[in-house]
Amino acid sequence: MPGRFVYWMNVSLDLRIEHAEGEQGGGSWMRIGEPLHHEFNSRARALSLMVQGRTIYETMEGFWPKARDDASLPGFLREYGRIWTSMPKVLVSRTRVSAEHNTRVINADDAVGALADLRAQTEGDIGVGGATLATALLRAGLLDELLLFTHPVILGAGRPLFDSHDEPLELDLLEQARFDQGVALHRYAVRKVRA
Repeated sequence: MPGRFVYWMNVSLDLRIEHAEGEQGGGSWMRIGEPLHHEFNSRARALSLMVQGRTIYETMEGFWPKARDDASLPGFLREYGRIWTSMPKVLVSRTRVSAEHNTRVINADDAVGALADLRAQTEGDIGVGGATLATALLRAGLLDELLLFTHPVILGAGRPLFDSHDEPLELDLLEQARFDQGVALHRYAVRKVRA
């Protein structure tokens, strides 16, 4: 059975992933407490592989390798640093040709075909990070699930969950949960278009 591409993202109630340009997953509107981060750790640990666009990868690369051994940080953050650095990863980029931390790079110009092959060769969940990458997989019919952590805020503007996707996207709810500070998890299967 082939792997499943799971687009994992923190979102606002109006499905924005950042309010101001450059937030890169760290906007002050997010309510990420310790219980929610334990959930992140558990979900990330269960992945077979992570596939990330350059922007998300470089954001992660700038923090998590140092965090893994930073005694001033809480244990759950150090744990995520260890998970992220050791997890097999694929970086999709037009500009980078190398990366550390158990990461291989594929060229973004040829990404969809390479990722389709990767999905066919991988068992289990493949975490997807980045709106550009998730949109490309969605358009190619390769995106299998959405794992959304919805924060109780309406941003009204900012980057949407998908880039310029204007077709209805039918989903089936697979799982839901609540966390502290009003954050909700919703996991959906993407309904495939039938010919």
